[in-house]
Amino acid sequence: MKKIFLLILFVILIGLPFYWYFFGPVGSSKETEIFIIPKNKTDFDLVKSLKDKKFIKKNKILDYYLDTFVFFADAKPGGYRLSKSMWALDIFKKISGKPDLVWVSWSSCLRKEQVGEILAEALGWDAQELDKWNSFNFEGQYYPDTYLVPIDENGEQVAKRLIDRFNEKFSSYAEKYITENIRWVTGLKIASLIAREAAGSADMHLISGIIWNRLNKGMALQIDATMQYTLGKNSEGKWWGSIDLKEQKKDSPYNSYLHKGLPPTPICSPNIDYIEAALNPEETDCLFYLHDHLKQIHCSVTYEEHLQNIKKYLD
Repeated sequence: MKKIFLLILFVILIGLPFYWYFFGPVGSSKETEIFIIPKNKTDFDLVKSLKDKKFIKKNKILDYYLDTFVFFADAKPGGYRLSKSMWALDIFKKISGKPDLVWVSWSSCLRKEQVGEILAEALGWDAQELDKWNSFNFEGQYYPDTYLVPIDENGEQVAKRLIDRFNEKFSSYAEKYITENIRWVTGLKIASLIAREAAGSADMHLISGIIWNRLNKGMALQIDATMQYTLGKNSEGKWWGSIDLKEQKKDSPYNSYLHKGLPPTPICSPNIDYIEAALNPEETDCLFYLHDHLKQIHCSVTYEEHLQNIKKYLD
């Protein structure tokens, strides 16, 4: 019995230093750092990245172990809070679980409720947190981009994150708007209308010119996107889906058929391309426009010409 005990003790005394040398922490600091797994993992080498950032040691024993027990192969994209004092197996156990920060992204001009739905799904918000988000009055400033968001951030913190990105993107245009004597919020409203109306980058400056023409002439904008905003989700559950003509009679401050001028707020959060288009409209005499079935724009100077275009391209 004594010999067995001595043998076990010997194995432990020999094994522990061996185990620590190959699998132990690379440092003693308990301060956490964010280790990021990119949204697109196609060319991402997880182990190499962990080694390069000195979270795990470089050695063949560890490599052999990882090749044999690949339990982190399904590591999700996102951010993980790791420290240099963590043992290698603890690091891989952490990465095999839920990320501490998640990737959230969108590219189109979305209204705040749509952004809220994306965030709620990604961050696990309950209905109360989502309702709180929808009560914020920052429509137009939730810049469309890709974000790495901590899962423990609340709505106010996330809103600040998105608005900070908007301010960062808009800063280079702020002076230009001042020079043109255009309030930044006016430009943002117009940019949101362009974003919802344009079929792409090819026609956004033309639509900007037509919107400015209507505003300068004191005409009602009569933009269907404002009707979609007024309606919210349609009967099919779509935010920007088809609308009934009766929406043109709904008494809403966003109703650009009943009320002249711009809506009270932007109707979505545009990217910098549309903000630039609002500042630099194409010079045109057109006051009306439509898109045909191939998304090609056709504009006209008079309403009579517009009716002809409707008959020619839509009927």
